[in-house]
Amino acid sequence: MSSDLWQITWFTAWVAVTSTLVILPPGIALAWLLARRQWPGKSLVETLVALPLVIPPVATGLILLHLFGRRGLIGHWLENSLGIEIVFTWKAVVIATAVMSFPLLVRTVRVAFENVSPRVEHVARTLGAGPWRVFWTITLPLARQGVIAGAVLAFARALGEFGATVMVAGFIPGKTETLALSIYHSVELGRDGEAVAFLAVSVALAFAAVWCSERLLRRATA
Repeated sequence: MSSDLWQITWFTAWVAVTSTLVILPPGIALAWLLARRQWPGKSLVETLVALPLVIPPVATGLILLHLFGRRGLIGHWLENSLGIEIVFTWKAVVIATAVMSFPLLVRTVRVAFENVSPRVEHVARTLGAGPWRVFWTITLPLARQGVIAGAVLAFARALGEFGATVMVAGFIPGKTETLALSIYHSVELGRDGEAVAFLAVSVALAFAAVWCSERLLRRATA
């Protein structure tokens, strides 16, 4: 493996891990709320969460660009108040991959929580356990394989993210260059050998992640 390929692979994996860790707490919390609670506007939240799965990734990237750009609602505040620049940096790559993988995490973890019998939680509450104790000692341990599977699936989605990333982060060698972006760039330049090498690594990582996720989901279902 060449030094460039190794560096790009490491950066892609690091971004995927970072984005997954970022979305894990809110993803678990939202999945639990969707699985266990009813409230006005729940259907709207479910639709918004699923939206990145059905609209073009470049459309999601354009939305992020308008939000986190220098003139955007969030980006303007971050740059002027905290001196943090988002667009066309590694932070933009993390945000784009996090947004695109968030729906898969929530959907998978929600199913895992729904497979936990509410009767078990009710028994724990009748024995004096509070809501937080029930969640940490009953619900989450019983759903842990589904939660891990959701995290692995989100990691796999982040590995292959392209459309939103190229819109909000661009292709900057050494700064925002991921495997997916490198495949596209190599094909554009006619470097088929490089593209195949990037493709092989990308497929191998994604295959391993999806395989692990499927095994965990089967165990959770069983």
